Amino acid sequence: MANILLVGETWIIQETHIKGFDSFSTSRFGEGGKDWMRTLEAAGHTVTNLPAHLVPQEMPSTVAALDAWDVVVLSDIGANSLAVPLDVWLGGRAPNALVAVRDWVKAGGALVMCGGYLSFAGIDGKGRYAETAVEEALPVTISAHDDRVENPEHNRPHTVLPQHPLASGVSADWGEISGYNRFTADADSSVVVTVGSDPFIVAGEYGAGRSLAFATDIGPHWAPDSFVKSADYTTFWTNAVDWLVAR
Repeated sequence: MANILLVGETWIIQETHIKGFDSFSTSRFGEGGKDWMRTLEAAGHTVTNLPAHLVPQEMPSTVAALDAWDVVVLSDIGANSLAVPLDVWLGGRAPNALVAVRDWVKAGGALVMCGGYLSFAGIDGKGRYAETAVEEALPVTISAHDDRVENPEHNRPHTVLPQHPLASGVSADWGEISGYNRFTADADSSVVVTVGSDPFIVAGEYGAGRSLAFATDIGPHWAPDSFVKSADYTTFWTNAVDWLVAR
């Protein structure tokens, strides 16, 4: 069974409540990967979540450190959090985790990027993975600009490569989603699922490793409960880990 590191998928929310003359603030911690983690843990895998606020300090930044994991999943965490650790922000020097991830995949690691407001290009382009070392390891080309598709009335993914191991046991038509990141599949990749005319799930190889791009959230808000709790979602992610670590 695989040892999986989920990087990101958490956030801190601060709200201001205004009631006439008076106002007060509240804060809370959000987690978007719980259902996804439970899905893979139920299949026997071990999943560790590195929350977003700790990524700049604790993201593994060398190939040796990444070797503790079979699969690394970057989900709703921008490139800045990997490229600008605290030591660099304070004027020092540190290894670039973006480069380490690429080199780790090339040496045989397995990388996944899942969609979100800070994945791929992301909202206002703030994900910033275009032209980075991580993009080199992924099977897609990432936009330099805001790449979100926000049209929940038209988003039903469709399996177009049913013979691929990732699609084994997965329906031709998936459940509806509320949005996704738009990217371009590389020429030597495999587009397994599309949404409209866009690639939705793209698989590829990089050096001795494998990588996967999944265009939407692994949980709310783009992925509604009906999508996350569907049999296709469970089957796909079980297939995905098996395929990723098969190298």
